[in-house]
Amino acid sequence: MPALAVAAALAERGVAVSFVGTRDRAEAELVPAAGYEIDHVDVTGIDRSSPLRAALALGRAAAAVRVARRHLRARRADAVMGGGGYVAAPTGIAAATMGLPLVLTEADSHLGLANRLLAPRADRVCLAFPVPGREGDRYLLTGRPVPAAIAAADRGRARERFAIAGEAPCLLIFGGSLGALRINRAAAAAFGRGGPAAERPYHVLHVAGSRDYPLVAAALEGASRYTLLEYLPDLGDPLAASDLVLCRSGGSVFELAAAGRPAVLVPYPHAAGRHQHANARWMERAGAATIVEDAELDAGRLLAEVAPLLSDRGRLEAMAAAARRIAMPDAAERVAAEIVAAAENGARGERR
Repeated sequence: MPALAVAAALAERGVAVSFVGTRDRAEAELVPAAGYEIDHVDVTGIDRSSPLRAALALGRAAAAVRVARRHLRARRADAVMGGGGYVAAPTGIAAATMGLPLVLTEADSHLGLANRLLAPRADRVCLAFPVPGREGDRYLLTGRPVPAAIAAADRGRARERFAIAGEAPCLLIFGGSLGALRINRAAAAAFGRGGPAAERPYHVLHVAGSRDYPLVAAALEGASRYTLLEYLPDLGDPLAASDLVLCRSGGSVFELAAAGRPAVLVPYPHAAGRHQHANARWMERAGAATIVEDAELDAGRLLAEVAPLLSDRGRLEAMAAAARRIAMPDAAERVAAEIVAAAENGARGERR
């Protein structure tokens, strides 16, 4: 999603954009749906618990470098942006060996493996957060790019879309394209038939994710003041419609900040480098969020966190203002400007 936000900013500048991705992950659907072409490479993540699987993954990555070079030549690329992850590593290596300008984006509070590998060869590394030891001219704090739909969404139209009555407070729950099982189970137990909050003075807008949707739908069948969805491609309208958000604390914390939405954050405990905890603390320190540990979340704890907040308009407004203060809504434009500058300054070598 950050890459799509940068792509939109580049397209507004008249830049032709294409993607490199895999056939079995979200980009295979999201990129064409957004109107961009995509070339594919065959790579997988490195399973560090299995030397054999790790070796196979490294072999695929080496082969993917050759394939990525073919794609870049065919596209006559002038610059490459790496968004982290295991697709970025072979494509970034291909760009570096071809003398193409390379700009990296890092969405978390530490550099991931691909970005650590590529950073010494990059023209610029755009950081969502300050990263200790990553200072100097090569590194630029831009924030994490967010879709333009976040700022463009209209609250009235969004609430009508999701059948939210009048000015009833609204709790938004989401947990990624597949879902966050701990959050979904707690919500189903709290708001489902016979749950402690089956009747309540606020609306719940819940994006359960494709994996968990059947489980949640069965538990919440017939629930009142409840809008349950399987998946949405962007969070613009859900955030505009809501007053409080319950979610994980991945890169979406920047979308919360851009929309000015207070949150109850449940960091995923197995995230690499505990970066979701760092993201959540960033929001908490600003006064924009409270944190609940994954192991502590159940129906009772969920309600103990959200019910007092939804009944305290003054505190919600203060948290929303805090979120807006830390937002960096122009991140996509700033990253796009770095890519254009790198391309203009950069045809640094023969494109083989």
